[in-house]
Amino acid sequence: MTEAPFRTVFEPFRIHSVEPLRMTSATYRREKVREAAYNLFQLHALDVIIDLLTDSGTGAMSRDQWAAIQHGDESYAGSPSFFIFRDAVRELFPFAHVIPTHQGRAAERILFQAIGGPGKIIPSNTHFDTTRANVEFTGAEAIDLVIAEGRDPAALHPFKGNMDLGRLESLLAERGSDVPCIMMTVTNNSGGGQPVSLENLHGVSDIAHRHGKPLYLDACRFAENAWFIREREAGQGEREVPDIVREMSALADGMTMSAKKDPMGNIGGWLALDDDDLARTCRNLLILTEGFPTYGGLAGRDLEALAQGLKEVVSHDFLRYRIRSTAYVADALERLGMSCIKPAGGHAVYIDAKALLPHIPPLQFPGQALAVALYEHGGIRSCEIGSAMFGRHPDGTESPAEMELVRLAIPRRTYTQSHMDYVVEVAERVMAVKDDLPGYRMVQEPAQLRHFTATFEPIG
Repeated sequence: MTEAPFRTVFEPFRIHSVEPLRMTSATYRREKVREAAYNLFQLHALDVIIDLLTDSGTGAMSRDQWAAIQHGDESYAGSPSFFIFRDAVRELFPFAHVIPTHQGRAAERILFQAIGGPGKIIPSNTHFDTTRANVEFTGAEAIDLVIAEGRDPAALHPFKGNMDLGRLESLLAERGSDVPCIMMTVTNNSGGGQPVSLENLHGVSDIAHRHGKPLYLDACRFAENAWFIREREAGQGEREVPDIVREMSALADGMTMSAKKDPMGNIGGWLALDDDDLARTCRNLLILTEGFPTYGGLAGRDLEALAQGLKEVVSHDFLRYRIRSTAYVADALERLGMSCIKPAGGHAVYIDAKALLPHIPPLQFPGQALAVALYEHGGIRSCEIGSAMFGRHPDGTESPAEMELVRLAIPRRTYTQSHMDYVVEVAERVMAVKDDLPGYRMVQEPAQLRHFTATFEPIG
């Protein structure tokens, strides 16, 4: 007889070490965010109570990862820690060449410097900010081909990260000679942490290879995507997550990875691929800017921690807790009337700021307005994913992003349910004043990735 599951999905770990949080007043926070020119990236972390800016490198490492750090070998060349790391990567992603980098954007820079350039087109389901910036920095064009449901926050679809196969086929038929590769982001971060189905990956792979184009995965949340496949896709419910991951990688020719996400690291990344000639070019670029190919900008101890993290992230107990705890927050916010992207994604909750703040035009950055309010009212740091992040184009023109979102990215193994209950309570206070929130104007901005360092001021 099968036991009925318990309603409570609790953290599958015990707390081994704690870090204090500094409590602050609303008056104090209003002053600090003003000093930071209303850019939450510019706040001091000590002035943040619950930090949901990103899940990148902000999670808690395990007992066994800290133990692995002590095993790290810091030899400049040929460190045994590299081979432990390489073998752990290949256990899930069996590509011929594994090139470590200090983080994911370095892998992106190396790849697109090698294959991009003026006149080239890189299609994806949705490029994230650093991917798009690294594509465009070479003079190439980044094109998003996500399905229509992926552009509608309220649409209910189990795999809103899927690529539109018809649009991909048309693009390759019309401009295939300009396309050096196809990218697939799993899960689809800019589209709400939404997964890609195995069926869709097969379709993209078939189209790409029929046109002679390599397929690369932006795979930094691969385990969460594999869990969604297991839970939502027909015929996948009895499979082990590592097996699903290996099938995903078998459909591709390479990958970029920010190991600060699912591999559970505080730093690190890699580029992996099968093409021998391209790997040679990429290693030369790595040596020029990152380091020797057996450390790539990382210490040996970092490589060891990542190898252990890759083993831990495919745990069904962890992934069940991870996905359900994110949905817990999304469900609570929805009950308050705060519209979120549906269904809930894996690593984050995405609030629909356009729906919540219709009085603020897109180019007055409703997502930024909501993010500032969440900080002022409760010390929660979040991230705008809308026109502040994506509204500016390479030619300098400005237009609204397709969606105006605020991302509450939940670091792995860092916060408890009571922390999340506090987040919901802060959101409730913001809901009470939402109609009075001001829009913002951008005062200064850099040429690339402006949302990291731009300055803002409230309008009126």
